[in-house]
Amino acid sequence: MFYSFIRAVAQIIIYIINGKPKILNKENLPEGNYILVGPHRTWFDPIYFALSASPKKFSFMAKKELFKNPILKYILVHANAFPVDRENPGPSAVKTPVKWLKQRDLSLIMYPSGTRHSQSLKGGVTLIAKLSGVPIVPAVYQGPLTFKGLFSRKKTFMAFGEPIIVDRKRKLDDVYQQEIIKAMELEFEKLDKQINPKFVYVDPSQKNK
Repeated sequence: MFYSFIRAVAQIIIYIINGKPKILNKENLPEGNYILVGPHRTWFDPIYFALSASPKKFSFMAKKELFKNPILKYILVHANAFPVDRENPGPSAVKTPVKWLKQRDLSLIMYPSGTRHSQSLKGGVTLIAKLSGVPIVPAVYQGPLTFKGLFSRKKTFMAFGEPIIVDRKRKLDDVYQQEIIKAMELEFEKLDKQINPKFVYVDPSQKNK
């Protein structure tokens, strides 16, 4: 109930300040649970991911420091977020999302690069997908990269790619893991070009350096 309320509030705010985003390939979203992955380009792109894939509900990973504030902790917990120690991720970083994907009607939004200032893909998503038996769905966001930029009403886009199935019978060694990561990279590139053939991502934190 809380998640649906927060999602509705976020949708109203986003649509008022920036308008309705253009959503491409929503038919690629599978039935049941899945892991929605994408390059992390701005702090608010998880909101666009969750809104664009609605009515499906999602869980999220959030850095453990955010849970120290009791008010923020309440919001995060009721919005289906769970804490992760990014410096020293323990078994719960995998066990919790795998358990939720198997036992709850919740998909997972995850950024393989970890942070929005890193473009290197990590393998955690492949392990979670293999253990939970759910597909990986690549997605990309294109639009304003700062909160101030949203008020410019520059058009925003979300695009969903073809689901990637991790073979549960195949050993998840470095070779296979790199195959999955490469498939995600190629799908991100394909989706970006579908939205805008000339698209080039520029990290806002690096613009003035």
